[in-house]
Amino acid sequence: MYARTVYAVGDPTKIDDALETFCNEAPKLLADSPGFRSYGLFADRDLGKIAMASWWETEQDRSNSDDHLAERRAAMLTPFADSVLVNNSEVAAFRQSPKIAEARAFQLGRFMIEPSRIDDLIALFTNAGLPRFEALPNFCGSALFVDRDRGAGAVGVLFTDSASLKAARPQQSVARRQAVQETGLQAVALEEFEVVLLENNPENPQ
Repeated sequence: MYARTVYAVGDPTKIDDALETFCNEAPKLLADSPGFRSYGLFADRDLGKIAMASWWETEQDRSNSDDHLAERRAAMLTPFADSVLVNNSEVAAFRQSPKIAEARAFQLGRFMIEPSRIDDLIALFTNAGLPRFEALPNFCGSALFVDRDRGAGAVGVLFTDSASLKAARPQQSVARRQAVQETGLQAVALEEFEVVLLENNPENPQ
């Protein structure tokens, strides 16, 4: 699968209105788009940060969707955002638990890596990272996103609550350290968000 991620920072006093707009409009806009699989909306209300990810069946579906979503997305973000970054990536591996609908806390780790080592990272994440995450209390899901051209990517992990996310930080650090040692990955950012909305296409459940 393939993903488009949106990262916006802006005025914290305006973030609630922006989130309400996306909660009300995004599911309908996305459901009408061929190839849509799922959508996540995440926020740091204190600092004024919004992160979004939409998942698509094919690269072409993702590209086609942006032709009619980009203008409306920009309009919804304009009252809030000072800066907006849109990236495309491959969903290289993912896992979700039966608790996915209960997810309320999200950790996102961004990284850079030599493009030639991406397949090594995917194998490590699949064989070691995901099993380690699945063993964590109140784990809801995790995914690895990669951009092979830029040698960049991210790992997202969902939990039922912020206390469970906090308790899992040491084990997630172990997973990052292993990735650094075995693949040369360089962590560039680590952020935590509230889960505002998770929406799956009922016709194409993950």
